[in-house]
Amino acid sequence: MERAELAVGQLVQLNPETVHNKMFAGCILVVTEAKEFGAQGYVQALGAEGEMGGQAYYRPTWEEMDPVGSAVWMAA
Repeated sequence: MERAELAVGQLVQLNPETVHNKMFAGCILVVTEAKEFGAQGYVQALGAEGEMGGQAYYRPTWEEMDPVGSAVWMAA
């Protein structure tokens, strides 16, 4: 992704070819904060036994992500 203006709640997909931490390859990340280097945000984890899971936070650089849309709601 080229450097662009990011908004809180924007969704980006982490590019499997360029993401530095391969555990996040292909994941959709919810942007929580725009950064000079890219973004800070989270990938929502699955829960267990009917309960919501937690968030796995990541700080991708511009080259690691591609815009895909915006979230309707965000985890607290």
